[in-house]
Amino acid sequence: LRGIDTHGVGRLSIYVDRLRSGQQNPEAPLTTVSDAPGTALLDGGAGMGQVVAAQAMEIAMEKAAETGIGGIAVRNSSHFGFAGYFPLMAAEKGMMGMAVTNARPSICPTFGTEPMLGTNPIAFAAPTDLEFPFLFDAATSIIQRGTVELYDRLHLSVPEGLVVGESGETLTSPASILEGMVRGEASLLPLGGRGEESGGHKGYGLAVMVEILSAALQNGPYLKHVTGVGLGHFFLAIDISKFLPVETFKSVAGAILRDLQNSRKECGRDRIFVPGEKEFLIRRERMESGIPLPPDFLLKLDEMAAEVGVKPLAR
Repeated sequence: LRGIDTHGVGRLSIYVDRLRSGQQNPEAPLTTVSDAPGTALLDGGAGMGQVVAAQAMEIAMEKAAETGIGGIAVRNSSHFGFAGYFPLMAAEKGMMGMAVTNARPSICPTFGTEPMLGTNPIAFAAPTDLEFPFLFDAATSIIQRGTVELYDRLHLSVPEGLVVGESGETLTSPASILEGMVRGEASLLPLGGRGEESGGHKGYGLAVMVEILSAALQNGPYLKHVTGVGLGHFFLAIDISKFLPVETFKSVAGAILRDLQNSRKECGRDRIFVPGEKEFLIRRERMESGIPLPPDFLLKLDEMAAEVGVKPLAR
């Protein structure tokens, strides 16, 4: 809906497979392992990550409303989809929100070629006085597995400098990359790319930060011990009203974004976007016109529908 075409229905086949195999429990209760005024550790019971994460963020916001800040660690969960959804829940309530999660290993460390870290996204949202909130949502790799899958569906090559093989060679065939990722022979590069010259160590460091927040606080699986299930998440909600009036905050946050939008543009560009703006505009357009899907992907959805006994998409 927001133009993040690597998520949403693009991951549906994985969810269906895990539900049918029993790896994920669609009715799993969210249980409390430990609880304090401003924090909690929750167990997702191998449930659906989207449901677990939404419940966890609700609890984070409840705690923030009481103490100013609510931090929630979650273990034994699964892929929760679009990471920005959960911080946006806080922004809609006049709070700031953050969400991070670990994932199956796919990123190599700087100077390495072995996939050790997940794409480990960081998402942060804050309300503004614009028609949309600030939203930063990004993996700590240059691209994600879902992007490689998208290139494969569109029959395109992956640009050079994004994925490396066992010997550090650049890989560009999406089919070969996906096969190599399954075997542990292909690695996504961290944000910044290869080595330190372009800042790859910074993306690597951010990925490790997320791994610590998503595993150490939960006493959960980390690095090579992480599979597609049993993931860890961390959520943070900050009640702005405990610091100053929310409208004052929104005014200053909006002014920051407007100044960025109105700053000097490079030659050939007529607009500067701020984080969250493009996705807001795409969502508004797609709410009216619908979500575009490739024809071959629609056929796959129909096949899945037949397998699980539900009606196919209307044409």
